[in-house]
Amino acid sequence: MANSVMMVFGTRPEAIKMAPLARVLREWPEVDLHICSTGQHREMLEQVLTAFGLSVDQDLKVMTQNQTLNGLARDLLGKLDQAYEQVKPDIVLVHGDTTTSFIASLAAFHRHIPIGHVEAGLRTGNLQQPWPEEANRRLTGVIANLHFAPTTKARDNLLREGVPLEQIEVTGNTVIDALLWMREHLTQTAWHPAADSPLHALQTDQRMVLVTGHRRENFGAGFERICLALAELALRYPDVQFVYPVHLNPQVQKAVYGLLSGRGNIHLVAPQDYQHFVWLMNRAHIILTDSGGVQEEAPALGKPVLVLRKVTERPSVLEGGTVKLVGTNTERIVRETGQLLDDPEAYQRMARVFTPFGDGHASEIIAERLSRWLEETAAKRDDA
Repeated sequence: MANSVMMVFGTRPEAIKMAPLARVLREWPEVDLHICSTGQHREMLEQVLTAFGLSVDQDLKVMTQNQTLNGLARDLLGKLDQAYEQVKPDIVLVHGDTTTSFIASLAAFHRHIPIGHVEAGLRTGNLQQPWPEEANRRLTGVIANLHFAPTTKARDNLLREGVPLEQIEVTGNTVIDALLWMREHLTQTAWHPAADSPLHALQTDQRMVLVTGHRRENFGAGFERICLALAELALRYPDVQFVYPVHLNPQVQKAVYGLLSGRGNIHLVAPQDYQHFVWLMNRAHIILTDSGGVQEEAPALGKPVLVLRKVTERPSVLEGGTVKLVGTNTERIVRETGQLLDDPEAYQRMARVFTPFGDGHASEIIAERLSRWLEETAAKRDDA
């Protein structure tokens, strides 16, 4: 009899990182995989799953207009409780540091359902940076039964917090699985954006700076400073294209469109599906981001990354010299970006492939450890 494994996620980054694992688990005859979406990034999430040949089994449709974190948590807790009652999973898999991950874990804990935490053990040590993600990840770690740590540093964080070694597996990060699979797919198919895509108009003979931003701790003044830096850079470097897929959060949209619209070499585009975004990363000369996932992906492509945050829960990326923290100070963003655009030697020092997050086989490692755990758990039940 197959074991019931329920995978819960709701945002685009979660879907990207869980899709390779879902593809592997769908091939395991001893696993009955049930994919549950909370529906937080429905359109973007569906695009990701379609790219990987996947679909959800259940959509909780929790998002409402102007929803607060507490409102989201309330709705998630109630609907996930009903979903667990219906599916009766042997284990619930969650990812990373979202509110979905923590609430899905809490709802499972209340029902005595074991929890597997993918991308466990990342820490900044500051509950306000990133907020609320640092707390979500730590709280999930307290009640998880299996911890799939992407690096030895993440494993050591968990050990310091008292997690037993036998509950931890160092796996690499599934985002590298997703990235390498998609890049190979794009290469094999000679894929390019369609003629009706705004990306089709990008000049192939000009350098391109890719920008992403969505972190809550940057809302307000932080995003304003970032946008002022981009405006200054666009003015100083008219021969450089700046491409910014703008997150759908109204606070992000207000700042970005309010301060950057109408500038000829700044291309403000809608959020891109994973195929388009991997193409953009591969095409980029430099990447400016506050995203955690991009910090992992871009160095694997040999792209210099300037992180628009004060701290990172991924300190391993800093060791290779391909990623640098620059915060949201306007002058520093302009200075650091300008150096990479003006100084070929400084650029080459950062434009190297570096990835401490594995070789693209994290999903297989997680699936194998999960399979062993399911066998061990079943044996214990039989002996009881």
